Amino acid sequence: MKETFRKRILVTGGAGFLGSHLCERLLAQGHDVLCVDNFYTGTKDNIAHLLDSPNFELMRHDVTFPLYVEVDEIYNLACPASPIHYQHDPVQTTKTSVHGAINMLGLAKRVRARIFQASTSEVYGDAHVHPQQEAYWGNVNPIGPRSCYDEGKRCAETLFMDYRRQHGLSIKIARIFNTYGPRMHPSDGRVISNFMMQALSGQPITVYGEGMQTRSFCYVDDMVDAFIRLMNTPDELTGPVNLGNPHELSMLDIARRIVALTGSSSEIVFKPLPLDDPWHRRPDIALARDALGWTPTTPLDEGLRRTAQHFRRVLEAAESRAAYSA
Repeated sequence: MKETFRKRILVTGGAGFLGSHLCERLLAQGHDVLCVDNFYTGTKDNIAHLLDSPNFELMRHDVTFPLYVEVDEIYNLACPASPIHYQHDPVQTTKTSVHGAINMLGLAKRVRARIFQASTSEVYGDAHVHPQQEAYWGNVNPIGPRSCYDEGKRCAETLFMDYRRQHGLSIKIARIFNTYGPRMHPSDGRVISNFMMQALSGQPITVYGEGMQTRSFCYVDDMVDAFIRLMNTPDELTGPVNLGNPHELSMLDIARRIVALTGSSSEIVFKPLPLDDPWHRRPDIALARDALGWTPTTPLDEGLRRTAQHFRRVLEAAESRAAYSA
């Protein structure tokens, strides 16, 4: 890459699942990457292989406090994204979404940087429209156990649009649907990581309700590709833009696929549905197809195979540590 095209890019939440893959891709494109993380859910293991790169810098920082750096672009991914993690400290989750957005928008305003917001399909709540289109306003419980995340992300979208209208900021908003792949946190409580860890450990696989609720799963490499495409679109496209895989599967279907793929002997057990758990989640990605020229390309079975390899390494490392400390 020519020097004139090298950008200084800040990735908040850069040591997390999505953030680490994004940092890796941006470095491969020849950019200078500043990874900022408070390591609440992110881990240095995710970015350890990047630390020796002369174009990579790691900073421990919490986005609920202001940050003063000089950058050309900002990807704001900082926020715990799984129910187990964001419900552990719900007040801090809301502060991360809202104060974090304010601080990153203030930074973008000061240095005139383009800024990307990692929003979520959870802004649609328990949707009455299926599949979900960007024009749908959602059906969100504002006082439930998931509200800290759902409403925090909705408020962040509001702030991004108002900074655009009031200050002329160059913004991009992505509504991210279920994403999976290597470097997922093994105990984040998400569908793929739960099922994988249970299947590989020979534990019962827990499916909630009758397993008929549906989700759509996008492999992480495809999602990162969409991030970068959206960031590089003309200024007029602010979003929000749905990013995800429109292929829909029931929870029971995905559990059975993982059992078959891993060769597990785990049985599938059923537990009551959590409060406010959405029944359907599938994106309408017509806008992403038209504006970004993007659709997911990784077949589910291939993505699950790569993810299973990652979780096998996680379990092997845990067993080695346990044997060493015994």
